[in-house]
Amino acid sequence: MFKQLTKSIREYTGLTVITPILVAFEVVFECVIPFVIAKLIEQIEAGCEINVILRYGGALILLAGLALLLGWAAGTTCATASTGFARNLRQDMFYAIQNFSFANIDKFSTSSLVTRLTTDVTNVQQAFMMIIRAAIRCPLMLVFSFFMAFYMGGSMAFIFLVTIPVLSIGLALIIWRAMPLFRRVFRKYDRLNESIQENVQAMRVVKSFVREEEEKKKFRVAAEDVCADFTRAEKLLALNSPLMQLCIYGGILLIFSIGSYTIVSTGGQALNVGKLSSLMAYSFQILMSLMMLSMVLVMIAMSFESGNRIAEVLSERSTIISPAQPVTQVKDGSIDFDGVSFRYSQHADRMALANIDLHIRSGETIGILGGTGSSKSSLIQLISRLYDVTEGTVKVGGIDVRDYDLEALRNAVAVVLQKNVLFSGTIKENLRWGDLNASDEELVTACKLAQADGFICQFPDGYDTYIEQGGTNVSGGQKQRLCIARALLKKPRVLILDDSTSAVDTKTDALIRKAFREFLPETTKIIVAQRVASVEDADRILIMDGGTIVAIGNHQELLASSPIYQEIYHSQNKAGEPDET
Repeated sequence: MFKQLTKSIREYTGLTVITPILVAFEVVFECVIPFVIAKLIEQIEAGCEINVILRYGGALILLAGLALLLGWAAGTTCATASTGFARNLRQDMFYAIQNFSFANIDKFSTSSLVTRLTTDVTNVQQAFMMIIRAAIRCPLMLVFSFFMAFYMGGSMAFIFLVTIPVLSIGLALIIWRAMPLFRRVFRKYDRLNESIQENVQAMRVVKSFVREEEEKKKFRVAAEDVCADFTRAEKLLALNSPLMQLCIYGGILLIFSIGSYTIVSTGGQALNVGKLSSLMAYSFQILMSLMMLSMVLVMIAMSFESGNRIAEVLSERSTIISPAQPVTQVKDGSIDFDGVSFRYSQHADRMALANIDLHIRSGETIGILGGTGSSKSSLIQLISRLYDVTEGTVKVGGIDVRDYDLEALRNAVAVVLQKNVLFSGTIKENLRWGDLNASDEELVTACKLAQADGFICQFPDGYDTYIEQGGTNVSGGQKQRLCIARALLKKPRVLILDDSTSAVDTKTDALIRKAFREFLPETTKIIVAQRVASVEDADRILIMDGGTIVAIGNHQELLASSPIYQEIYHSQNKAGEPDET
């Protein structure tokens, strides 16, 4: 974990090294101050002149000023290094997530990734800040102060050695009991964030079914569960404070009692008032260092689980990567499935797809029909290598998709997924996801093919209309048509529509398919749909059931030979389909 996290320090390595050096000099100057004060008291007791007092006073001011300056410098470098480290961590995690395959994303929930990018990084940042400053300062202060206390007070300094084991054992027990609670509470944090994310995204559904109170109850249960675990952990950590108070004041009491007795009994020969005052100062420094060190260890204990969770993301390797010598050109849109079987997980009980043999010619239009759970989406996701096959091969342009450069393959295979997503920004900015350098004329052409130009021109700002996050200010049908236009701008060899016209009326659906036939004759078109009307004019139609292809043919052939196709066709034509906009 530490090796993985420290890779993100990078350009802040210099500041990370400088901070402890500045802290070390700060500690030295602070530890010299009580020694100078003791000498000043001894001079005053001996009846020194004012110039001696002024000289010692000047030295004290200089030492305090230098300690203050070094402390400020260390604070500045520490803050810069820790915030930069946190920025790099988030950046590295985000870049890693962008390279994840769908299988990797399935391993981590979205809410968990959000928690790791925010809460966990903040915890690690705070721990890093303490490690390069407080975790250096406290041991150095402890060592220097103990050395100076031994120099000034002799064997009395060994009183401090009594408090250190007490504090260490107590703190170790506290951390040992608290760590499992923190490990558990972060997993509950993930579930809490998942509940929030799900509720916000589905707010329209929640309100339409009047489920606000039920959702509030669900959230309250999750929040109280997190609160209960945090409360248990904080109660354990709260024991650190009284334990520290016991050690600090117990040590001071022993020093004061034994020191006073020594001064009186020896007449100031073994120990004088100046040395006792410095000893008291050093005792305070030692015990405060112990207290700060315990706080550092508690913070590190809290962030340890966060660090592990971040390292999990950073060390995760995509299950889908480009080969060492990839093919960078897709020559045509032909697609071949040879003995393909696929399961989403190695631990899955059954194959999502089994024994698929399918050969699609370049430029052909293929329709895919099947009930829910028939693995229609699973089939088309293998073409652009969103998942890798478990058995067999998938070829595009006559070459195994695993031999292609991922970027080249996915640029040649445009997929409009079932869940259409638009991003905050103008319509133009959303469309140019398909081609960053597309001209305004190319945008208009793609939108005309997708039957989107008409409604765009009705907006006051036209193609400069701002799209809210998630496309909430456009209808479902408009969102689908914009996503189709965005895919067309890639000028793909293969165009896949995964139930991507379900929210448009049948007339618009027919116009979109007509445009595809006339203007994209060389592009292979695969249309996954629920409506027979969306695929009946395809060159061939696949009927899927239970992860296998049970029938294949054109509309007339399937109408004559496939019971499943007959049932779908007759049920839809008998009931009729209301147009949706």
